[in-house]
Amino acid sequence: MNKKFVINLGLLLLLNFLVKPFYILGIDGEIQNRVGQEIYGQYFSLLGLTFLLNIILDVGIVNYNTRNIAQHNFLLTKYFPYIIALRLILSAFFGVSVLLTWWFLGYSFDTFHMIMWLIANQIIMGFILYVRSNLTGLHLFKQDSIISVLDRFLMVAICAALLWGGITKTPFKIEWLIYAQTVAYLVTLVLALYFLTKSAKPKLFKYRRAVSINILKQSLPYAVLILLMVIYYRIDSVMIERMLPDGKLQAGIYANAFRFFEAGNNIASLFAIILLPVFAKLIKEKQKVDSLVVTASKLLIPGGIIIVIISFFYSYELMGARYDNYVDQSAPVFSLLMACFFFVSCTYIFGTLLTANGSLKILNRVALSGAILNVVLNIVLIPYYKAFGAALASLITQAVTAVIQLFIASKLFKLKLNIKLMTSLMVFLALVVAVTFTTRVYVSFINSWWLEVIFILIVSVLVLVSLGLIRINDLKTLILSYKSNRNE
Repeated sequence: MNKKFVINLGLLLLLNFLVKPFYILGIDGEIQNRVGQEIYGQYFSLLGLTFLLNIILDVGIVNYNTRNIAQHNFLLTKYFPYIIALRLILSAFFGVSVLLTWWFLGYSFDTFHMIMWLIANQIIMGFILYVRSNLTGLHLFKQDSIISVLDRFLMVAICAALLWGGITKTPFKIEWLIYAQTVAYLVTLVLALYFLTKSAKPKLFKYRRAVSINILKQSLPYAVLILLMVIYYRIDSVMIERMLPDGKLQAGIYANAFRFFEAGNNIASLFAIILLPVFAKLIKEKQKVDSLVVTASKLLIPGGIIIVIISFFYSYELMGARYDNYVDQSAPVFSLLMACFFFVSCTYIFGTLLTANGSLKILNRVALSGAILNVVLNIVLIPYYKAFGAALASLITQAVTAVIQLFIASKLFKLKLNIKLMTSLMVFLALVVAVTFTTRVYVSFINSWWLEVIFILIVSVLVLVSLGLIRINDLKTLILSYKSNRNE
């Protein structure tokens, strides 16, 4: 095994495990405690709005570029100046589109300064993602690992100083979070450009209409897929805040729970990054993907099961450990959103397999169905159940889209039902539920719920090992396959 590759991949995983969850749960969660549910809920809704329209900034360019540069390095210097010019034009369209949507949805003019800064932040972040796609395509894994977490690391440092450093006596303001994002993103973008220009030295800016149109045509299928998926991932916060009389408060309650889901999702998505090129190679060489699907299922699905079960039994304790207010309202929402994590784990396996196969038309149809279903369910459920209704809509949507992707992938690749794996997963599910229920109801570790959770995690890992669901060799095989593909 290539030592350098393993170190770089390990660095990527370690940095993401340490920095991103700490920022989301530690810093961002504390900021919500300080500023209050309504103020944070309004910010969360505006942020969701910018995410919904973020596709205008990218139109699938990042995914298209990563694939092309990885296969043909010389295309970087050829297309980089044209894509930079195109992204500047798209940034202007994005800013105008967000402002028009903000006005159409009837947001208060008091939020104008906030939406303007959020627009700027999304534009800078879009450029960071594009530069990162070039670093990845050039196999500059160490540099990409640093860039992948630098913005969050800087935001942790800045916000921690403002929250606990005693450098100001003024209570924390939500605007400070947005300004911290701007500073962190700018520094990250500058460093990313430095890494790129040091290796490739591309020209900065060049515009040609025909080239821009060609790039847009090539990247459009990716853009449609991303847009539709973002709708049923991010539209909840906007609909909650706009549809309800107490929308700001309910959006804040939803944000309490969504933050945990986002932290888990960020980690699980790293497996999709590894799986995509490996699946693509197997498909290109017309090899069977069954073995890799089983390996990925063993690595992702049991983790999803553990998270769902613990989140259900300890929802109030977990919410109470992070938040000061509205714990009773946030806990049921949290249980539902974390249940989504199981289906998202399945999507990272079977959705990634379909993406590697180039089945974008099929994925777009599934995503369109998911987006429509989610919006309709939100319209029906939010007025009656508020934040809980939005979480229920998300759970149903994620479950339906995951099952459809599983069914399509199984049919397309003629995947056989693995009775041994299914039996092991069912036994694992039953045992973890039994252990968690028994520990929760009948066992008490000096009235310490977190010791109970640690005990459940330890027992769950032991069960995984005993059932053969977790093996070091599985992860080793996956990493070796990823390394082999990236080096070609």
